[in-house]
Amino acid sequence: MDQLSKKPDALYLEDLQVGQRFTSDSYHMDENRIKAFAAEFDPQPFHLDDAVAQTSVFSGLSASGWHTAAIAMRLLVTGGLPLANGIIGLRGELTWPRPTRPGDTLRVESEIQEILPSRSKPNQGVVKVRSSTLNQHGEPVYVFTAKILVFKRPSE
Repeated sequence: MDQLSKKPDALYLEDLQVGQRFTSDSYHMDENRIKAFAAEFDPQPFHLDDAVAQTSVFSGLSASGWHTAAIAMRLLVTGGLPLANGIIGLRGELTWPRPTRPGDTLRVESEIQEILPSRSKPNQGVVKVRSSTLNQHGEPVYVFTAKILVFKRPSE
């Protein structure tokens, strides 16, 4: 058995229901980490330079959307969506309704929207989950609606 499936609160397909909600821990956005991530993965001036960022569409330094997405994934994996076999994405739709700023504290709130058991593979199903990454004011900075592969509890 892999390490993820050993969590005591790990959930399987039969444990989920439409409307079920989950909330992650929080993560504080540090300006130096925002700039370091951008320097490596998204080196655009509005993620790297305070003065340039002030004149941009963001009116100030903002984290890369991919940085925000990566933090959201970490928050989901470390307890925000406690699935037994991990979070295995199949497809999804994402938006960044507002920028993530230095000093923001992020958390992810997720809701199960749909559960479709597989007809051809009875040990699994597809679950549609909407995950909103919110700042300390409860404002969404990243919203990801995903269809994920979820397995049933193994028979012993």
